[in-house]
Parts: sequence; C-alpha cells; structure tokens
Amino acid sequence: MHDPIKHGLTTGWRHIDASTLAESQTVEADVVVVGTGAGGGVTADILSDAGLRVVLVEEGPLRSSSDFKMREAVAYPELYQESAARKTADKAINILQGRCVGGSTTVNWTSSFRTPDAVLAFWRQRFGLGQLSSPVLDPWFARMEKALSIHDWEMPPNANNRVLANGGEKLGIEVGLIKRNVKGCWNLGYCGMGCPTNAKQSMLLTTLPAALNRGAILYTRLRAERLRFSGGRVTTLDCQALQADGIHPAGRRVQLRARHFVIAGGAIGSPALLLRSGVPDPRRLLGKRTFLHPVVISAALLPTRVDAFAGAPQSIYTDHFLHQAPIDGALGFKIETAPLHPVLYATTLQGFGEAHRKLMGEFANANVLLALLRDGFHPESHGGRVRLGGDGLPVLDYPLDDVFWEGARRALLAMAEIQFAGGARWVAPVHETVVGYTSWAEAKKGIAALPLKPFLCRVVSAHVMGGCGMADSAQRGVVDHRGRHFWLDNLSVHDGSVFPTSLGVNPQLSIYGLTARNASLLAAELAGRPLPVL
Repeated sequence: MHDPIKHGLTTGWRHIDASTLAESQTVEADVVVVGTGAGGGVTADILSDAGLRVVLVEEGPLRSSSDFKMREAVAYPELYQESAARKTADKAINILQGRCVGGSTTVNWTSSFRTPDAVLAFWRQRFGLGQLSSPVLDPWFARMEKALSIHDWEMPPNANNRVLANGGEKLGIEVGLIKRNVKGCWNLGYCGMGCPTNAKQSMLLTTLPAALNRGAILYTRLRAERLRFSGGRVTTLDCQALQADGIHPAGRRVQLRARHFVIAGGAIGSPALLLRSGVPDPRRLLGKRTFLHPVVISAALLPTRVDAFAGAPQSIYTDHFLHQAPIDGALGFKIETAPLHPVLYATTLQGFGEAHRKLMGEFANANVLLALLRDGFHPESHGGRVRLGGDGLPVLDYPLDDVFWEGARRALLAMAEIQFAGGARWVAPVHETVVGYTSWAEAKKGIAALPLKPFLCRVVSAHVMGGCGMADSAQRGVVDHRGRHFWLDNLSVHDGSVFPTSLGVNPQLSIYGLTARNASLLAAELAGRPLPVL
C-alpha cells in the first residue's frame, strides 16, 4: 500500500530526527510550533499556508502506515506517552496520550463532536469568554469537518456498539451516531495502534504533510525544554535532542529563534514547558484546573461473540445522563463503548490468577461501556494540577473526591442497566471486589453498596484538558480567547490545555475548530493575511 509519509520524505520534506544530529545547532524561523497533535498540526498548516517559515518540534518519533502493524506490543511503546501506561502521581488513574508525529490524533478512536452550546455558555458566564459562542465557532468547526472528512459513520455499528444501541432503545434512552474523521475506512477496529490503511484523517495524514510540502521543518525526538524571554517577549526555545529510544538525552542541543512561539504540547506537556520556563504567572494559575474526563468502566459478557476488537471502535453514544442535572450540579456523564484488544483489556480488567484467566478466556464475548464524567463545572470539581517532578518532567496530581465518586456510582449503575437491557448475561463494574452480577436487580443492589475509592475502582482517561485556561483577564486565566499569553506578547497556546473546564465530549474537534480560528487570527497578524471568509 502507498505510504504518503514515506513518499514525502523521498521528495524533499525537511525532517530531522534529532537522535541523529552530529552537533548542536541554532535555527531561525517565523514561528516555532511545539507539538504536532490536533493543535500543532492545524497551526502549522494555516501558518505555512500564509507564507510563514514554520519549525515543528515533536518529542516522539515519525511513524506512518508502513510501521503500523496492528500489534499492541509495537504500538504502545512507539506511539504513546510512557508506553500507554502514563499515570497520575498517585497511580490511581491511567492516561492514554499519543507521543508521536500527529500526537493523539494518530492513535485515537476518531470520535468527533463539536463543543456543546451549554459548555460555551458556561465559559461565557464564568470566564468572560463572550467571543466564543456557537455562531462564532460553528463555521470553524464546519471548515475542519470538511477538511478532515468528519461525518456520520455510515456502516452498521459493530456488536460492541450495538449493546449500547439496543440497551438504550429498550430503556427509552436516546442514543446517537458518532461522527468519525475517516475516508475509505476498512472498518478494521485497530485505530488505537495507528491506521495501517491511511483512512484516519489525522494530523499525520492531513495538516502536517500540507505544511511540510510548503517547506516547514519537522524535528522529531526533540524535547522542548525551556523558553527564554526578555522584555515581555520570548526570544528562544532551548531543546534537547533525545536518543533513538526517545527517552535519554543524546547530548546535542537545538536552539530555535522565532518571531512567535506556539505551544501545542497537550494539557500536560504545555503547562509543564511553561512551568520549566518560569513564564510570568502572578496568580499561580499555570497547571491548575487540569481536567481528565475521568472514566469508569463496566464490562459485560454476551451469550454470543462480540469480537470488540473488530469494526469501528466508537460509533454510538448517549448524552442522556449529561442532562439530568444543571451543568454545575452533580457530575453528568457521556456513555460510549471501547474497543477491546488483549493487552489493553488484560491490564485494565480486575482480578488476579484464576479469576483473571477465566475472564480473559471469554474475551471474544466481552463488551465494555465507558462513562466519561464531565469535570470542572460543579463548584467542588477543581480537577487536577500539573507540576514538575525532580527531573523537570510533568506530574499530574488528580484527587478523586466525593463529587466524583457520587457521579461514578450513578454511571456504573446506568451502564449495568444498559448492558443487561442490551442482552448481557453477566455484568461487572471494573472494580477489584466485584465478581459480577447475573441480573439487573442483583447489580443494582450490589453497585449501590460498592466501596468506591482509588485502586479498588478502576479509573482511566484519554482526554486531558486545561492547565493553561482561557479567560477574559490575567486574574482568572493564563491565555485570552485567542490563545495568546497574557504576559508574553509573542506566545500562544493552541491545544486542549486552554479549555477552562472539560467538555463532556471527546475533545479533538473542539481543538481543531478553536485552533483553526486562533491560528488564522495569528496568520493575519504575522503575515498581513486577511481572515478567510467562512
């Protein structure tokens, strides 16, 4: 199969694997972009299209469809932060994040939602973000939906997603179709390991090749270490080359100088870089109000094969439980499915020894539902805090409080009822003390009495937001509605770290749309280019 990345490299793309550098170097550009995920990719595309010289910095490797072998043992160490085992400081929450060219867009499950109106209204009310209404953002969402082939999934849902669809229908719970950013999808189900058919319209296949075709420079295995600034402006980004393992320093350094610097390293990486750099932060807001959509999980066994590893990973969802209380009331949650592959399933599933072996033996019949809890709206939902460890790398503290656990219990109950209604013969919250239930009546009683606390109840997440929150003033935010830093004139943040709360939906399309707007505003300023007519 044709590999467009390999082809681009043979036709002159300027890609520098920093692990191969023979000596340190200094490079000048118009704009330096740190990170190549949803925010960095869109930014590089728009700024390079405006004629600006762009340098991209990526800590992970460049991999493409020729490298994507649909094997967990290869994909997790190559494409994810900490081999798909990144955790909060107390190890209570596992976090899936990409660490490769394209970032999490290379390995996500393609689910795409616009920022909900209720979330934007809350931001306007609580953070003064009056410029970010649906009428303002909808044209930008539409632009990115067209550019990235985001549309309803037209094939029937796989058996895993049908459990949610059938259970919801039987209970009178409205379900919907998830839009996916795919083109010519083979319906394999291995999206989380990199798309081997180039169907997923990630940054790896879309915006980054466009920028590289215009002469952008891409550095990989290069760690952005520190911003240097003077007189209210950033002058230089100091970077450290990594060895081929992507972990240990290689001994060479790269200094990048530019007119403007865009940080798009994700909602853990971006606050960490700004903290290491000692950027002005008089209100001590940097790294705080980081949100995860903490997820609790309900597993089920069906009488027939589910084969949850096959077919589009996520095509059905329900927002029914997001709307049962005011947005700043008890935590609502979105329910989706998760694809199942042996390593991910085995490392998440509860139990040890014979109990674990028995559950793994029924892998083909397993279904999993996820509840994404919408954090950051309740007055006591403050999320977590990114700080620096002794090695200067980021650590995320994320306390799980009573507000979360109350929502988690409701979520586990809701998922169990849906699974039984969807045909399950056995349901178990992923919790270390649960042996499973064979009826909804039994589950309802058992879940109501479950002790819920870290390490007993499994909590995971693939969505990290906040830490460089937007607001109308430096008194309550790190950046303004354009992503511009309040204290350094030529510094912007273009990723999910700017969200002042979580979203209640998978975040990639929200990042695409907001970044398209803010990168276009930046291009207009730096290149004298008019904003596009949308």
